[in-house]
Amino acid sequence: MSTINVTRSSMPGFNEYCEEIKTLWDSHWLTNMGEKHQKLQRKLESLLACPHVVLYTNGHLALENVIAAMKFQKGSEVITTPFTFVSTTHAISRNGLIPVFCDVNPDNYTIDVDKIEGLITEKTVAIVPVHVYGNMCDVERIEQIAKKYDLKVIYDAAHAFAVKYKGISSANFGDASMFSFHATKVFNTIEGGAVCFQDDSLVNTMNDMKNFGIRGPERVVFIGGNAKMSEFQAAMGICNLRHLNEEIGKRKIVAERYWSHLNNVKGIRLCKPQKDVESNYAYFPVVFDEFDVDRDEVFEALSKNGIVARKYFYPITNSVETYVDLPTAGAEKTPVAAFLADRVLTLPMYADLALEDVDRICEVILSYGK
Repeated sequence: MSTINVTRSSMPGFNEYCEEIKTLWDSHWLTNMGEKHQKLQRKLESLLACPHVVLYTNGHLALENVIAAMKFQKGSEVITTPFTFVSTTHAISRNGLIPVFCDVNPDNYTIDVDKIEGLITEKTVAIVPVHVYGNMCDVERIEQIAKKYDLKVIYDAAHAFAVKYKGISSANFGDASMFSFHATKVFNTIEGGAVCFQDDSLVNTMNDMKNFGIRGPERVVFIGGNAKMSEFQAAMGICNLRHLNEEIGKRKIVAERYWSHLNNVKGIRLCKPQKDVESNYAYFPVVFDEFDVDRDEVFEALSKNGIVARKYFYPITNSVETYVDLPTAGAEKTPVAAFLADRVLTLPMYADLALEDVDRICEVILSYGK
């Protein structure tokens, strides 16, 4: 019995990738914003209909740097959600800012916009909402709140590449959006990420931050670091972009197969499609709420059958030891996020997942139901 992993990296054909990187053996230009880097950047700006896309070696540094680019005063507060990968919270904290944890809503697991204003203080400078599993935050309400209180909005859009709301790319909301192009994402550059934004004045800053502040052979204008995407990463992205629509289409078929088995099963809650949102089917989360066995038992049963699921996100970030001393830390402060974290599993989801394997996964789960 073969193992079914929770995810599997999308890759172009071997010959296609070799053809794309062939010119690198002629130029020997492997990094420092070469031909492939520039080509991918242009293609992403076109695809996302966003004027500025700055590529990074990974999504975390992209998020950390765009927060730094806003030049917030140290010790300022940033409202975010604990129902996320810890990278989101680290990016805030590593900038000397204080994460303030807002609970999520029970429908699509994104930040609960009804609770944001109650967390705003004179120290609040920004909101970092997180699009989750391909679900979009309530971007309209968040924009209204941000304008009312003069706050910046930086989206962690790691899960939302190619997602659209009312026909508008997720790259075009807030002051900036960060995408992750990690190997496990819908679109990958092996490792990688990007920041997307409208503000022309941010272009030089974001590029300075990822390349030591170097503006020329003898000019260093900024105390920057090194977060450049390599040419091999960019080449993988160029290839994978050619297959993006096919990738998402296949994921949709997998999601529909899961729905056919698991929808309306007592004790199992699925995320309903959002109105006006074109999903990328990045993940397939299942909440086990009063199922005959708990989430952890389902996790173990799947594991014994060679199926790798993921407790994603678990634990919530305001309960990990790094952040337990913050004022808004603790599961009791964000009860919906805590409830979900104790009950959610993301099931295997990738374009090439065989429907017979989906059937097998669901058969294991349903064998525990009445």
